[in-house]
Amino acid sequence: MDEMTFLTTLSNQDIKLSKDQLNQFDRYYQLLVEWNQKINLTAITQREEVYLKHFYDSLICLWQMPLESYQIKLCDVGAGAGFPSLPLKIVRPELKVTIVDSLKKRTHFLELLVSELKLDNVEIIHARAEDFGHLEKQRESFDLVTARAVARLNTLSEYCLPLVSLGGNFLALKGDWNLCQEELNEAKRALNILGGRVVQSNYCQLPENQGERSFLLINKVEKTPKKYPRQAGKPSKQPII
Repeated sequence: MDEMTFLTTLSNQDIKLSKDQLNQFDRYYQLLVEWNQKINLTAITQREEVYLKHFYDSLICLWQMPLESYQIKLCDVGAGAGFPSLPLKIVRPELKVTIVDSLKKRTHFLELLVSELKLDNVEIIHARAEDFGHLEKQRESFDLVTARAVARLNTLSEYCLPLVSLGGNFLALKGDWNLCQEELNEAKRALNILGGRVVQSNYCQLPENQGERSFLLINKVEKTPKKYPRQAGKPSKQPII
């Protein structure tokens, strides 16, 4: 997906990018490729692939899972190189974004990226999600929590739902629809324990026959028991099943 196709495809969804926003995506790409030579951020480095499989992919939820208001406090768990939160922030500058990642080298890259792109109201936190979810000021304080390509849904829910405010939402971005449904069936008990309820699921095909993308919107209907998330490593090694 070249830049013109990127611009046109978003325009078809009533998302109009300014010249400054296009320049931000361009600089994002440059820094991603530059830093990828120093630390492992992504296996995708060709310009057209980055625009399709990272930038566009991060933005699909704006029309696949439209939210009532974009003036929300968003936490992105395990964002890696900033997906999906930073493309969302470029397009919706009013978002207040917190990114949590456990690798210091990645958070250093993200801090530089946020500075270079001149993005305000973005906080980068170096922490494990299991620890971050127990911080008093962060726990159950976010309107929306996102995660893309981090873990299976039962584990991911334990990372994310403790951060979602009561009545807020957890948005899981997944790939293949059938695998997504398999994870959802596996995670039913975890969602029930953690206070989540699936309110919407959807999928679409990426342009250029580049695969499926699935989306699960999980509403926080009850407070998460204080014991969750469990200590670091347990959600992945001993997932709730």
